[in-house]
Amino acid sequence: MAIAICPGSFDPATNGHLDIIQRSAQVFDEVIVAVGHNPGKKHLFTVEERITLLKQVIKEAHLHNVRVDHFSGLQVEFARAHKAQVIVKGLRAISDFEYEFQMALTNKHLAPEIETVFMMTANEYSFLSSSMVKEIVLFGGDPEGLVPPAVLGPLRKKTKAGVEDE
Repeated sequence: MAIAICPGSFDPATNGHLDIIQRSAQVFDEVIVAVGHNPGKKHLFTVEERITLLKQVIKEAHLHNVRVDHFSGLQVEFARAHKAQVIVKGLRAISDFEYEFQMALTNKHLAPEIETVFMMTANEYSFLSSSMVKEIVLFGGDPEGLVPPAVLGPLRKKTKAGVEDE
């Protein structure tokens, strides 16, 4: 059984994230969406809120072989703990590739048994990032069409309150 993890901050989850998760679910027997915890970073949503939102997104997308979990620390240790053979990383642009390539080589050094698979995002989401969505809503823009419906309401509500420290 091929198990893959899709790690990320998902703050907030975007339609680009959902695209990669859906396509991963078609390729692998089980996909674990792994919400990363970075205590040194400011987030709109807490880890718990991101997990709750992603579970709703997964449910609405009818992805029965996908589950959501969280981690702090190394992706490869999370992958090992969940017996995953693959880390799936979405790429939008060359700049993503440079960083993710370096990360993949580091992960390969740390865990030679775990492969990294790069998946290009769909064209319509190639510009999209969580940071871009946060900036749009923090300056009063409308994120509709950029995030899954389950994220839209909580995102609008959360951004009225501002960015929180976890």
